[in-house]
Amino acid sequence: MPNRRHLLSVTGATLLAACASTPPLIDTGTATLAALARSKGLRFGTALAGGSAPLRGALGDPTYCSLIQRECGVLVHENDLKWQVLRPSPTAFDFVPADRISAFASQSGMPMRGHTLLWQDQRRFPRWAAAYDYGSRPALTTARLLDEHIATVVGRYTDVVDSWDVVNEAVIPETGGLRRTVFSDHMGTEALLDAAFHAARVSAPSAQLVYNDYMGWGAGQKAHCSGVLRLLEGFLARGVPIDALGIQGHLVAMPDDRDGQTVAMERDWRRFLDAVTGLGLQLVITEIDVNDRELPRHRAYRDSMAAETVRRYLTLMLDYPGTTDIVCWGLADRYNWLRYEPGYEQSNAARPTPYDNNFVAKPLRNAIASVIAAAPERLARV
Repeated sequence: MPNRRHLLSVTGATLLAACASTPPLIDTGTATLAALARSKGLRFGTALAGGSAPLRGALGDPTYCSLIQRECGVLVHENDLKWQVLRPSPTAFDFVPADRISAFASQSGMPMRGHTLLWQDQRRFPRWAAAYDYGSRPALTTARLLDEHIATVVGRYTDVVDSWDVVNEAVIPETGGLRRTVFSDHMGTEALLDAAFHAARVSAPSAQLVYNDYMGWGAGQKAHCSGVLRLLEGFLARGVPIDALGIQGHLVAMPDDRDGQTVAMERDWRRFLDAVTGLGLQLVITEIDVNDRELPRHRAYRDSMAAETVRRYLTLMLDYPGTTDIVCWGLADRYNWLRYEPGYEQSNAARPTPYDNNFVAKPLRNAIASVIAAAPERLARV
């Protein structure tokens, strides 16, 4: 695998040429996921890492690039627009990895989603943020840092990014309360989050502005969903410019049926989605993959259960005509974050995405295709 210095020196044009030079080893069937999605007024796409380890080889892999170009109609920066990656110091930005992804997207004719302008989790801030001298008026200093950051990032990618995850994961799952960070300690949490959306709207007047979080339909999600709903209601009551809720969709496939429990969870999830869409907000599926570590090691069984999990989830989600995008968090197992998580032994390696390590389509890919093909049509957002 090429080293970091080599990867960061390659231009978008060189990458695109490399992608075109090797025939893709893929089995996609008769219709691409991008084409199926377009026919229903949807967009299908994937996250892509430009420079962050351990996924930084993705954009240098010509077979993977060919797969993305074939199957996808939208891309998202996986890690390279996050503060801890993008901001090495209070006065500097490192746009090199993110620029590589945006160049690839532009030359492939794909729009992008932007992820993320503010991750409201202290662990995700650069180290300098805690030690920074905010002066005698810390609220004003914080507001200036936030405004400058958003104006710089959004302005740089305004021609390619048409949907922004403005705020990411601001709600504490266990309580439904709002997370605290060094920024919110200086400004107040509501004021900070509101300011991020207002700044994004100034720099991106026509883009879709999204609050993004990982609440789901699994057990123990009530407090998380309630907290997210309160946050959205507060945004709208205060006149915050927000267009959509981003739902990450990091799913978990379980070995036993538990159908009665699943039906109850689906019912609760629909109540939550009904409340969100009742506010006039769209839905975006922003980071879908399947954690299959609880399944037996029998590969065919694991793949069938993962596919069924996605089929059931997407069928429900696409019942809502306000759902605009379906974005996988990696299109092939080789380039999904779960592959590098503790707990996955080599003999039980993660298989969380539509394509395996050799870029061969799995039942999960076919499940996505069949659900999209059966979904009701909607008015395209773009």
